[in-house]
Amino acid sequence: MAIKISILPLPFFFAVIICPKNRQSKSVVLPLFCGRSVHNLLKQLIIGRLTLPHNVVLAPLAGITNLPFRLLCREQGAACAFTEMVSVNGLVREGAKTMVLLKSRSADHPLGIQLFGDSPDDLAEAARMVEVHGDLLDINMGCPVRKVVGTGAGSALLKEPLKVAAIVRAVRKATRLPLTIKIRSGWHCGDDVFLEIGRIAEAEGCDAVTLHPRSRSQMFSGEAAWEQIRELKGALSIPVLGSGDLFTAGDALRMLSETGCDGVMIARGALGNPWIFRQIRSMADSGDANAVTPFERADMIMRHLALFSGECGAAVAAREMKKHIGWYARGFAGAADIRRSANSAHSADDIRALAERIRCLPAACEHAIH
Repeated sequence: MAIKISILPLPFFFAVIICPKNRQSKSVVLPLFCGRSVHNLLKQLIIGRLTLPHNVVLAPLAGITNLPFRLLCREQGAACAFTEMVSVNGLVREGAKTMVLLKSRSADHPLGIQLFGDSPDDLAEAARMVEVHGDLLDINMGCPVRKVVGTGAGSALLKEPLKVAAIVRAVRKATRLPLTIKIRSGWHCGDDVFLEIGRIAEAEGCDAVTLHPRSRSQMFSGEAAWEQIRELKGALSIPVLGSGDLFTAGDALRMLSETGCDGVMIARGALGNPWIFRQIRSMADSGDANAVTPFERADMIMRHLALFSGECGAAVAAREMKKHIGWYARGFAGAADIRRSANSAHSADDIRALAERIRCLPAACEHAIH
């Protein structure tokens, strides 16, 4: 999908993102606030006592945002990265087994740790256990999957505002780290509680709120209601981050422009596409997102494999990289064949061979934006 951004010499300054296949399937006009350039949409983000160099961060993703993937995204420019969801039940009752999810290194900071659970006391205890490992704590109040909401955690908490208050209050007392929550709009479509939950979180000492403006019942269907991010930003004095339908650099800049949110959290848009962080900066600075070449794609797969092998061993790395190949192999001629081949990959050498097949593709096969 080729995206081009141009600054038009109009009296009120507009940036036009020309995208043949964006969320709305039409060209988008971004107003530049008071004559500011698109570059000014990227700015320092302060969450409690934590200051980030800019406001584009990697979201927590179960089974994805382990140490190797976080390092890749940081190398491409993510200002902060989050661990996978960490179960407080696992931490409090199993300890060492769950602590593996917190494995990190010096280059993996600032690090956000996301906890999920439904007990104020357990969440507070978990916060005390993990605070030495991270720079920020987040409480998951938005995960829609059945096995999480079935325990009363994730987006199930949106049905219990009083419990949300008790959780934030307890965790706030347990740690001095910056504290955030990640929420959805509500449980059912039209049953929106994000403003109420946001105000409760702020009143109980939360330092920022991230909103994915879909209901739990929507899961990932339909279109994220970005206007709700704008509403929440207007209602709170703490930072508000937006998430949902951020798949290209243009999407991220448009969310910042349209909603006025303080930052964006990239989730599914980073799958097989860690370059999105670099591209957001590039588009903001120069108007050019810089196409990903087959060589870059192959090199990224090799780098990802090497990081995985170093952390987990070659066998685990090969198994995990099979699913990542399914995301890396998108948006170019022959991608489907490579994905099919990945299903039968059994070793690190098999993954390397797939990377070399991608490397040999003509550059014209690549899209300007992943």
